[in-house]
Order: sequence, then structure tokens, then C-alpha cells
Amino acid sequence: MNDFAAPLPERMRPRSLDDVIGQRKLIGPNAPLRRAIEANRVPSIILWGPPGVGKTTLAQLIAEVTKRPFHSLSAISAGVKDIREVINRPHGLFPPLVFIDEIHRFNKSQQDALLGAVERGTITLIGATTENPSFEVNAALLSRCQVYILESLGAEELKQLVDKAIQEDVFLRNRTIRVESYDALMRLSGGDARKLLNLLELVVMGQYGDEVVINDEIVSEVAQRTIARYDKSGEQHYDIISAFIKSMRGGDPNGALYWMARMIQAGEDPEFIARRMLILASEDIGNANPTALIMANNAMQAVKTIGFPESRIILAQVAVYLATSPKSNASYVAIGDALDLAEKTAHLPVPLHLRNAPTKLMKQIGYGNDYRYAHDYEGNFTPQDFLPEELRGTRLYEPGANAREGEIRKQLQRWWGDWYGY
Repeated sequence: MNDFAAPLPERMRPRSLDDVIGQRKLIGPNAPLRRAIEANRVPSIILWGPPGVGKTTLAQLIAEVTKRPFHSLSAISAGVKDIREVINRPHGLFPPLVFIDEIHRFNKSQQDALLGAVERGTITLIGATTENPSFEVNAALLSRCQVYILESLGAEELKQLVDKAIQEDVFLRNRTIRVESYDALMRLSGGDARKLLNLLELVVMGQYGDEVVINDEIVSEVAQRTIARYDKSGEQHYDIISAFIKSMRGGDPNGALYWMARMIQAGEDPEFIARRMLILASEDIGNANPTALIMANNAMQAVKTIGFPESRIILAQVAVYLATSPKSNASYVAIGDALDLAEKTAHLPVPLHLRNAPTKLMKQIGYGNDYRYAHDYEGNFTPQDFLPEELRGTRLYEPGANAREGEIRKQLQRWWGDWYGY
């Protein structure tokens, strides 16, 4: 921990679950993953989250707490032979933990090599990924793993991390460090603890004398001088895809094309670009222009078929289309609200008239009674309750302010004006 040759993020790596800053939903007191770790009943898991949120640290802590053998493989360099070698090693009473960083980079044959061992319980897999595992981990392996989502650190957590490093790191605590502002550190780290600590160390190392001052001007200057150093670690990859998405969301095809070109020049996987556009088509455009989702999905399929360099033409066409399309995040907001409501009201029963009645007993106790089949009514519609009685009239979907959803709003007003207040 106190090795001066190690970078600050490594020196500050937590040594217990209580030392971890952030991720309270997963490893805070009585959190589900923490209970599983402390009971030594950890299932095979996928840790999904952005860079620098503690995926590797959490894997190592699981091994530390459970006292199990721990094998670490990188999907960048490990092959099927390496996987089988780890699987076939003799082990003790408990299955070993096999940590695979960037598991999304494993191809199908590599993931299949893990499947049997995970299924039999020969190993406990801990996969780490920055990509949506639904896209990048094959369905058979994913179904045998519990997915845990790690969140970016918030401003208070990042500030706490800076203060902890200044107070506890053997190198930093020997310097007199005065923090005038945390803003630039927060902004430039983007919730990435590793990036934050690297930048903090660079700022401290760049100053001599009795006192080290940290303010926005100094931090920004250091960050500009060392941007190439950060690029080598691949972190700019996430900044550029963020700029690309925000350009399309903000309606600027020029910005979208520029950031796409930067990704293409850097050798980015074209399917990664297409996948991000597919998500944006639903999240940020939605029913303001339903064709956007079709365009993005077709681009995804086309890119898989032809690859670079020709796929750049298709990607550019669709990026311009998405950037210039009307926008709505109404469905995205609605499902978020619906999930929050569902979590709070999971105890509410399905109304009897909406239940299936495949047996005589179910019919006798009222299943399906009073259900009105929409196609039996004029205009294929008749109002009736589709929510639990306690939630009657709860409106989750609010159409966006655009032409297409304006028509949807009018339709909802005709159908549900009094019921939901449209």
C-alpha cells in the first residue's frame, strides 16, 4: 500500500469493504452483495460499470474476505488455453474466484470455455465490464451470473477520496497541501476514482516548496500538459463517445461527425459506435420519430455485415439522421418512473379482471371477470382499469413536445383524458 513506486490509485486501493468509498447499494451495511461476501456464498457475478469505480478492487476484496484462491486474467491477453489451465488446477473446499477483466472482449469460444465450469460450480466467475453485458456476454453465460451495476462516484464521494488520500497516503501526508477548490478535479475525473487520484498526484508532484496549492487553474493546466498520458490508458475513449452521444442528443451533426471521425481514426470497433447510436435512438428520440430506431438497428446489422472502411458511410448517414431528428426522452423517463413505482408497490396484486382463468376454480373465484375485450367495442377501445386499484389514475408516460407525440397526446386525451388527466 505504501510502495512509493506504485501510483497513487494503487497505494490508496481499499483493503477492506469498509474502506471502499461509494457503491453503498452493493456493499454498504446489509447490502445484498456484502451479505453474500461475508457469508462466503458469492455466486458467479458480472460487475458492470464505467472505468475507475472499483470493479477490480471489489473482486480482490471478495477474495480477501472469503479467503478463496484468486486467479486474475485479462481478456486482452488470455486465451482459451489460459482459461482451461486455471479451471483444471486442483483447488480446495471452496471453488476458486476467477476474475476476468474486460470480459466483454472475450469472443464466443472463450466465453464458452468458462460456461461449463461456471455451471458445475468448479469456479466462481467474477467478470468486469464497461459494456452492457446484455450485448457483450453470451446469453448462456449471462444467465448463470448475477449482474451488479457499479455507479460513477458522486461529487461528495470524490471529495472524500481526495481528502482521504491527502491525509493517509504516506507520500502525500508529508506535504502541506491546501485545497482551494475541488471543481476541476471533479470535472476532469468524471466520476473515475483512478483518474482523479492520478491527476491529484500529478498536481502535487508538479509543485515544489513547503506548500502545495490545489485550485482549478493549476489542475486544468496540469491536465492539459498530461492529456497524452491519459490517452494511453484508454480513458479518452469514454470521453469521446460521451461527446459523440451528446452532439447527437444536442442536434449537432457537425459535432457528431467530428467525434465519430476521431473514433474511426483511433481504430474504434464500428459495432461499438453503432450500438451507442441504437441506444440513443430510443433513449433520446423515441416516439418523436420511431423511424430513428429502425435506422439505427439497420445500421447495426449493416456494420456487422460489411465492417470498416465502408461502414463509415452508413455510420455517418445514421449519425446525421439521429442528430437532426426531433428528440424525446419521454419513454426513457417513463420506464424509470415505472421501475421506481414497481419497486415500492411490488406487493400489490394483479386486478382479478386482468388475470388469466385457465381452470374452472379460477373462473369461479373471479379470475377474468368483467374484463372487456377491446376489439368488441367501437374504435377497438373501451376504458377500464389496467393498474392495481391503489394506483388508479397514476400517469407514468408524458408525451414529449414534438409533432409525433403531440398526436399521441391527442389520442390519449380522447381515450384517457378523464382517467389519467391527459
